[in-house]
Amino acid sequence: MKPTGPTNLVLKELINELRTQGYKENINFMVNLAKELETARRRRAEVNISKLERVCKEKETVVVPGKVLSSGILTKPLTVAALSFSAAAKEKIKKADGKVITIKELIKKNPKGTKVRLVTW
Repeated sequence: MKPTGPTNLVLKELINELRTQGYKENINFMVNLAKELETARRRRAEVNISKLERVCKEKETVVVPGKVLSSGILTKPLTVAALSFSAAAKEKIKKADGKVITIKELIKKNPKGTKVRLVTW
């Protein structure tokens, strides 16, 4: 029988932590993020910098439950949390005075997920 869902142990642990805390404290943001991270790798979000430029406001916090890619130009300072980043995308975000953080760091700083935008497409 083939395994379903992610096989990466670190990712499984993160999903379990998000789901447990989300249901325990009734935080829909965490439950929705766990569901997005649970999807198959081929269906996980891949978001370009150009999409973040169009969709997000200045100094906003954004979560991408997948990979951030470097296509496009970013002019706004954003705090971006994602599962992974391309090296060029990290550079472009930092060049625009933004911050690159992990999803785990975001959850520690903002457990309720207030004023956080979830970008999945």
